[in-house]
Amino acid sequence: MTNRLFDASVAPTAVPEPDVRGPWTYLWWLVRIRPWPLVLSALLGTVWMVPLALIPLVIGRAIDEAGQGADEAGLYLWSLLALGLGILQALAGAGLIQAAVGAEAHALSYTHRVLLRQVVRLGATLRGKARSGDVAASAAADVESIGNAFEVVGRTVGAVVAAVLVAVALTATSPVLGLAVLIGVPAAVLGIGPLLRPLQERDEAQREQMGIATAQAGDIVAGLRILRGIGGEAGFAERFRRTSQRVRRAGESAGRMEAWLQAAGVFLPGLVTVGIVWFGARLALNGTITAGELVAFYGASAFLTLPVSTATEAAETLSLAKVAAGRLCVLLRLTPETTQPAHPEPLPCGALSLADEDTGITAETGRLTVIAVPAERTGELAGRLTRPGGSRDTPAVLLGGVPLDRVDVTELRSRVLRSGSADTLFSGTVRDELTAGVARSREALDRALFAADATDVIDTLPGGLDAHLDEGGRALSGGQRQRLVLARALLTAPDVLVLEDPTASVDAHTEARIVERVAALRTGRTTVVFSDSPLWRGVADHEVRLDADPVPGSPDRSAGVPS
Repeated sequence: MTNRLFDASVAPTAVPEPDVRGPWTYLWWLVRIRPWPLVLSALLGTVWMVPLALIPLVIGRAIDEAGQGADEAGLYLWSLLALGLGILQALAGAGLIQAAVGAEAHALSYTHRVLLRQVVRLGATLRGKARSGDVAASAAADVESIGNAFEVVGRTVGAVVAAVLVAVALTATSPVLGLAVLIGVPAAVLGIGPLLRPLQERDEAQREQMGIATAQAGDIVAGLRILRGIGGEAGFAERFRRTSQRVRRAGESAGRMEAWLQAAGVFLPGLVTVGIVWFGARLALNGTITAGELVAFYGASAFLTLPVSTATEAAETLSLAKVAAGRLCVLLRLTPETTQPAHPEPLPCGALSLADEDTGITAETGRLTVIAVPAERTGELAGRLTRPGGSRDTPAVLLGGVPLDRVDVTELRSRVLRSGSADTLFSGTVRDELTAGVARSREALDRALFAADATDVIDTLPGGLDAHLDEGGRALSGGQRQRLVLARALLTAPDVLVLEDPTASVDAHTEARIVERVAALRTGRTTVVFSDSPLWRGVADHEVRLDADPVPGSPDRSAGVPS
């Protein structure tokens, strides 16, 4: 079964490109691409909130009907109307939950997908462009914050409509009290405003510290074996404790500001309610309004605390969503080092050659080439041979006679593979990890495992190929991880395979077996191995040395002269 998630022809068209010019433009993009969940949520939120606003007015009218000794039919009519409003409110509330969850799921799903697509696009270049902790925090906390903002929209729209409706109804009954509501409620909402900016700043500080702590935790877990070997556990534990305390202090600071915001959301509308009830009671005593109208005013003013508290929640949620969307936009604005050429040239069929005039490296078609270079240059040169880029002043690397920067990116990735020490194993079964979700025959899998001398690794795992690996293969030794990574690269069977010191973590006997088997398996396909091991040089069809100093008794090969 083909893994469509990483199919470049499918993934980019599944979701349109997001607008990442800023946090608000990104949130508006989420609204524009699928507005109906939010529209439905807003309509149901209005239908849910308006009956709550009208019930106090209906009850007040029923009290007046009873107090005036009017026909009982009128009293029953107003009572049935109150019952109907309650039933309507209950049904709308049930629908609102479904619609709000749907809007939240839309924001979560699309944000997760654009983030995952960006990670796939950046590939190995992501490590040098962003901290792993930032990516993990965005995938967890930031995406959730954006989803929460979409969930609260329906209730907020309903609260605004209901508040306006109540204000109009109260103004029609008593212009003086209506004016008090129209002034008091907006004043309560505006009184919360000065707290939003400090809350946003403290949320940003906490989010920054969380990213640092997540990155440190990942580094410690990945290097736990090494830390134990050198006795560095205590030092790194103390470093992480200091970082976690900074996260805690930032969280407490944001929590205090959030508590003040919540308190203001209760106190300010409560103050408005007390003032309106007091003023209404004075009017009732003077005979300006009836007892039923006083009850209606009290119920309506008490109801207005709900729109204000909802507005407070929405302001807080949108503040968090803005911070989250801003962090996400930073990641989504990162550009991969490899870009699609405007007019790509096709590669020839079959095995391919590699030629780099600038360094003198050549890998002939279908042959195994070993390149001996200082360790610090291995990554640079391996990247140059497998990724378009470099300066305009240096000649481009030729792949099958075609400059790398003119090759279609999808074709390049399908025919050239680079595998090195930075490669990792992901969590999942060993079979899925080796095949990367692509259907492979058992014979091909066995050949790759045999060539990488990894058959014994599989045999020692409970469940064999169906055994579950932890992220990074933490339960494996360094040599076992390296052999599984090599088996995965060999199983892909690319036309050009570039290996960076693939046997650095194994003993000499294991390396000897791997060298002979890889050379046999890759017969007829172009293979480049960066290694200074004499075992690899012994099976090489072609050798290139880029040592800083020439080998004694041989010509200067610092420019890549083959042996």
